[in-house]
Amino acid sequence: MSIQDYRAYIASRAGKPMAQGFAPREINKHMKPHQINAVDFALRQGRAALFLDTGLGKSLCELEWSRQVVEKTGKPVLILTPLAVAAQMVREGQKFDIEAVQVKEQSQVVRGVNVANYERLPKLDASAFGGVVLDESSILKSFAGRTRNILMDAFKDCHFKLAATATPSPNDHMELGNHAEFLGVMRQQEMLSKWFINDTATASQEWRLKGHAVEDFWSWVASWSRCATLPSDLGGDDDGYILPEIDRRLHTVAADRQEDTQGNLFRIPELSATSFHAEKRLTMAARCERAAELATHDAPVTIWCETNDESATLAQIILGAAEVRGDMKPEQKEELLLGFADGDFRAIVTKPKLAGFGLNWQHCAHAVFASISFSYEQHYQAVRRSYRFGQTGVVRNDIVLADTEAAIWQAIHGKSEKHAEMKRRMADAMGRAQQNIKTRVEYNRPIDLAFPSWVNGRKTS
Repeated sequence: MSIQDYRAYIASRAGKPMAQGFAPREINKHMKPHQINAVDFALRQGRAALFLDTGLGKSLCELEWSRQVVEKTGKPVLILTPLAVAAQMVREGQKFDIEAVQVKEQSQVVRGVNVANYERLPKLDASAFGGVVLDESSILKSFAGRTRNILMDAFKDCHFKLAATATPSPNDHMELGNHAEFLGVMRQQEMLSKWFINDTATASQEWRLKGHAVEDFWSWVASWSRCATLPSDLGGDDDGYILPEIDRRLHTVAADRQEDTQGNLFRIPELSATSFHAEKRLTMAARCERAAELATHDAPVTIWCETNDESATLAQIILGAAEVRGDMKPEQKEELLLGFADGDFRAIVTKPKLAGFGLNWQHCAHAVFASISFSYEQHYQAVRRSYRFGQTGVVRNDIVLADTEAAIWQAIHGKSEKHAEMKRRMADAMGRAQQNIKTRVEYNRPIDLAFPSWVNGRKTS
């Protein structure tokens, strides 16, 4: 075993990946200091994750990383994105002098930066690319999801990999584990056994960090990722990134408790998993009517809903609103979503799971939520389509709830506070870990060693 092999073996046992990348050439002049630091780290690592909160410039980082990998390998690089984000990514490249093309099948791939929606992956040859980028890589969140498994298998032999998403929920350790496994850092099960314990004291038996392992775990995460809520987390300037608080307004509509009483004098709402959708149907008309009133003005507005019936009703009663539904062809969805960004129409009606990830709608400072679910992530992402760097106005969120749905908002609000607290803890832990990595002096034992003569079997005089 050579000394290089020995060092690689020791590094693998420590759980921290060895750098497998390269020193970047001159980095794009349009990049800000925090973006330069992030891309420099990702290129030197070769396989890395960038957990940058919304508005910090993930798209530019992905494009510049891809450009550099193309120049290094001489092979095409693929950026995979959610629906409608591919065209937006190409536009971002034009803005920052990085040429990128949107492709739908392998015959369209060029030796350069290629961008495609995740839905196009079956029509692409993963082995043809010198590097791959997962935009909105929280798509790896599902442990046994079909898309996750396809991505893992398709790019298992790809040398250069980048995963980029907004700061993941810090207590969602499965998501971090899936990122590490995709990048080839460590298998998720090994991560769990090393730093976590299965908490059998709770009904869900969730995995939680061992008390003594917290700092070591985040040090490990910092060895293959960079995380930032603000530019200052990565040595940048926060000027322009600290936005005013959202003008959040709750609107309550009265539900008819004499409907669907099931033999009782009044309906007693119980928003369990089984009764949730039934209650939503009973209050749909009142919620949609109030949401339409709130969306009637001259400024751009996004109207978010949860069901097809809500979407159809809102599109019908809001004059001039475009509707994006799940049953539309991908090309039609993309045209409408980008059309709203370009100002082709004032209002758009859609669902967070269709348009809540990756799109930049800073031109719109008003969102109306005609319906919300218990999913904090989807609500957060929908809010951040407009509430992000580049927004020049105070963002207003109107949230319409029936008086029987108080439990939903309480759940969302509670998760929001927990998410904010955990993000602060994560940022602090990552900051310490990243600072330790910067200041740690690595011991490099010389390769050419001078051994005593008796080691070689020679006699001393």
